[in-house]
Amino acid sequence: MTQTTADRPWKPAVLNGFRNRCPNCGEGKILHSYLKVHDNCPSCQEEFHHHRADDGPAYITILVVGHVMGLCLTLMWETLRPSPLTMALTISAIAIVTSLLMLPRIKSMIVALQWSRRMNGFEKAAKAAS
Repeated sequence: MTQTTADRPWKPAVLNGFRNRCPNCGEGKILHSYLKVHDNCPSCQEEFHHHRADDGPAYITILVVGHVMGLCLTLMWETLRPSPLTMALTISAIAIVTSLLMLPRIKSMIVALQWSRRMNGFEKAAKAAS
């Protein structure tokens, strides 16, 4: 008996993950501190302890922030021509702030995507509930 993922659409789940909300109910938070995932949703008790985000959020954050910083670096140099020190400090500050803002959102999105695709133990939890 194969279950499909039609009952768990990935788009709303990932959007809820971006908002740090439960992919199931959209109410409870996935993360209870900066990067710590709740074992269960505080609202609907959906289990999240199965997740395997590991290093994925860090890699995706580096990929996105690196591309954004490349664009910022090029635009800053072509339009403003600041001194090298000013440019290095500005780009570094933007990169740090962007990384710190994106990392928890990307982690929540990966956990929500795993939930919607029934990956890494989320399938077992669905079978046990039925």
